[in-house]
Amino acid sequence: MNDPNYTPERRPIRSRELTASKRAGHWLAVRGVSPNAISVAGMVGGIAAGVAFAFAGRPGMERLAFIAAAVLIQLRLLANMLDGIVAVERKIASPVGELYNEVPDRVSDAAILIGAGYAVGSAPLLGALTACVALFIAYVRAEGKVAGAPQEFCGPMAKPQRMFVLTLCALYCGLTPLAWQPWLTIGGQRWGLMAAGLLLIIVGGLWTSVRRLSRIARALKQPSS
Repeated sequence: MNDPNYTPERRPIRSRELTASKRAGHWLAVRGVSPNAISVAGMVGGIAAGVAFAFAGRPGMERLAFIAAAVLIQLRLLANMLDGIVAVERKIASPVGELYNEVPDRVSDAAILIGAGYAVGSAPLLGALTACVALFIAYVRAEGKVAGAPQEFCGPMAKPQRMFVLTLCALYCGLTPLAWQPWLTIGGQRWGLMAAGLLLIIVGGLWTSVRRLSRIARALKQPSS
């Protein structure tokens, strides 16, 4: 049931305040587009980005697949931003809408990161581990909210930063000559830029989890007014 007085805690995104973003949200709202449909569309974009990354592991398809993955990641983030704008614009924000906001996000994260593990220069196990770290970061935030603390969106490797790293890696791999791309061989396994990006997300993600847990614990220890 929609509640016009319901105000969800939203991730602070600077681009949400841009005039272009507000106009796009208004354009969708006046045409009756559902914010939940936008959330699902973002999930489809995330899954497609993961598939594109997987195709980036096939000889002869790497460049186009990397560029497609980068574009699809940005479309997924655009949908993540617009669903909230449209919900507020149409005054139909609700707890059910938060489910549509959260669950597709987790599916998108997993699909993109697992797919990145199959790209050239990466490894499937690395993609799976990165997906687990991303899910744990979101889990910590959700548990903090359940315990009564404000939602923690701090980084350094929150969703926007994870997607930024992957987008940069994908664009570099897709647009630069092979001679410009770094390679490192360890134990017979060739590691490229995508592996480095995933490792950066893992390390930064673990630090993000520690920071969020610390801030949540501090908030919960504060005496209630």
